[in-house]
Amino acid sequence: MERLIDEFLLHLRHERGAAENTQETYSAVLRRLGAWALQRRIRSWGDFTLSDLTEFLSQEKERPVLDRKGAKPHEPSVSTLYLVIAALKAFFKFCEAEKVLPFNIAENLSLPRRWDALPKALESDQIERLLRKPPQMRPRDYCDQAVLELAYSSGLRLSELCDLRLEQLHLEEGFITVIGKGNKERVVPVGKMAIDSIRQYLSQGRPDLSKPKSPGNLFLTCRGTKFASVTLWLRIKNRVKAAGLPESITPHGLRHSFATHLLEHGADLRVIQELLGHASISTTEVYTHVAKARLKEVHHRFHPRS
Repeated sequence: MERLIDEFLLHLRHERGAAENTQETYSAVLRRLGAWALQRRIRSWGDFTLSDLTEFLSQEKERPVLDRKGAKPHEPSVSTLYLVIAALKAFFKFCEAEKVLPFNIAENLSLPRRWDALPKALESDQIERLLRKPPQMRPRDYCDQAVLELAYSSGLRLSELCDLRLEQLHLEEGFITVIGKGNKERVVPVGKMAIDSIRQYLSQGRPDLSKPKSPGNLFLTCRGTKFASVTLWLRIKNRVKAAGLPESITPHGLRHSFATHLLEHGADLRVIQELLGHASISTTEVYTHVAKARLKEVHHRFHPRS
């Protein structure tokens, strides 16, 4: 059973070009499924039934989740359960394609709606507070400032910020090349403020952070290493706290804000899809709902007869 999981993960990496985060998530789900099966004396993937998968999913819905160190355990979110089911469907589809199983028993598992809770975009004054420079700038502060400016200017994912390398910068031309999910490359414009912050970081921050064995990644930790997603997540959350903003604001909120603010100012949805690196326009369409909700809120707050 373990061998087949390993073969599937190789298929994900080399044939489907899945993102590293997707590989890690699917691997964790399938390892848990394998351990669950052994506890119930299920010795072969061919012995699985749809009711087995349904029982496993019921357990997953009650499994305590820790988002980060020190956080309180909580029930899995809709997005987490979506990924669990997606992992099962992809794995058993692979088993069917490889003739390991006669049919895909996970085919009829239904995926939950991922956007029951709409993503929250920051208000303009919150963006201004978050991007305000600290009074005393250390090398790590120049790094944080460049990360925040670029995240809002270009809508990059956290993993894309971590993976961005020096050779992907084209600051004179005003754009960067980004390797997104599925190893797909896209060209993303960068705003003037973000370019200025990156240049300041390159001249006054990165040289002090860089060590002899530092990688070619743009953003470096204080030890001169590439950022792990959770480390960069915490750095951004520290800036959120220092700015006196609500703790509910997450680093991914900058990406949501980027897309929402573009849409509110008239950008075409297809352009936003390209900038965000969404494979399907249906993923981007959530921002039409976000924009409508925000417009209703503004109308309610400011119109005298609302």
